Amino acid sequence: MRIAKPLLLISTPIGVIAGIREAWRFHWWLAVLMVGLLAVISVFIGMTVRVAAREKSGSAQR
Repeated sequence: MRIAKPLLLISTPIGVIAGIREAWRFHWWLAVLMVGLLAVISVFIGMTVRVAAREKSGSAQR
């Protein structure tokens, strides 16, 4: 785990960028769809982190 975690943190973004470049070379609209999907996933991850932080601080509205 000591080696795997940093390796994943470095190799994943590199792989995503390489995938988007290859998608652009194949069809430009495929790369646009991939970037859109990444944006939607990022928004949902951000919303989840925000809710978790709000609940942890104890200011959750009930």
